[in-house]
Amino acid sequence: MSPPSTTPETRPFASVEDAETRLEQVGYLPSPEIATACFLADRMDKPILVEGPAGVGKTELSKALAQALGRGFIRLQCYEGLDEAKALYEWEYAKQLLYTQLLKDKIGEMVAGTGSLTEAADRLATGDAVFFSERFLLPRPILQALVSERPAVLLVDEIDKADPEFEAFLLEVLSDNAVTIPELGTFKAKHLPRVILTSNNARELSDALKRRCLHLHIDFPDRERELRIVRARLPQVAQTLAEQVIEAVAAIRKLDLKKAPSISETLDWAQSLALLNADALTADLVASTLNLVLKYEGDIEKAKANLSQIAQA
Repeated sequence: MSPPSTTPETRPFASVEDAETRLEQVGYLPSPEIATACFLADRMDKPILVEGPAGVGKTELSKALAQALGRGFIRLQCYEGLDEAKALYEWEYAKQLLYTQLLKDKIGEMVAGTGSLTEAADRLATGDAVFFSERFLLPRPILQALVSERPAVLLVDEIDKADPEFEAFLLEVLSDNAVTIPELGTFKAKHLPRVILTSNNARELSDALKRRCLHLHIDFPDRERELRIVRARLPQVAQTLAEQVIEAVAAIRKLDLKKAPSISETLDWAQSLALLNADALTADLVASTLNLVLKYEGDIEKAKANLSQIAQA
């Protein structure tokens, strides 16, 4: 269904150190725990369940893992009401209808001479294989990951937003590495996909799913690692300013907020301050740019009440 890839050959991780190095080479700076989980998942053919607050890099990890392993990247975004059909496959009904119109003369010949609707329907049923074939099959992310000619990383993003029924279906797919389409039969994985599931803890996941996966909790990075991320992504930001931003963000995260600043918001703030030609953080500068770091007015007001503490962090 997918053309053969001309990208470099997939290479498994040789060690935890190799995983760390290759993730860094594609722009993701992993903690030792992250590098270890990626190495083990790759060597053990096990999914990783990645939990943690929004904005700590869960989705970015899956993209970086695909690049580091030389695999394709396929994403399934979960939401309430997601069902098997939307995640697995659909039939292209418009295309089937077009073929029906084009072949109407042949269909007429098939039912010629029949004496009843039942007999006509029985004859037409012999042609089901024509209209329920791979030419009309539209693979969705899970099936794409299984049948792709190129080994893939499948991201099942925010699995906690999906219904428990979908979680049970996903668990079956992960166990069998195969899916059955009634009209076509069973599709087994051409290459076992590397699977990452992310969760923001919107609901409790089943013990069965947790047992099936390696567990990885990603929290906000410590100051040293976040500084490395800023310096790697934004080399134009001066070292002193970057350090002040990291300390200020750490102070903001200690407040009782509706949503603490994510790593991406740290990066946005540092870049914006550099564009404003800021040499250092002052209380006035923090106050005028807090909307880049905090997304709720109540959070901004709490931060403004602690300006001196944030600016001098």
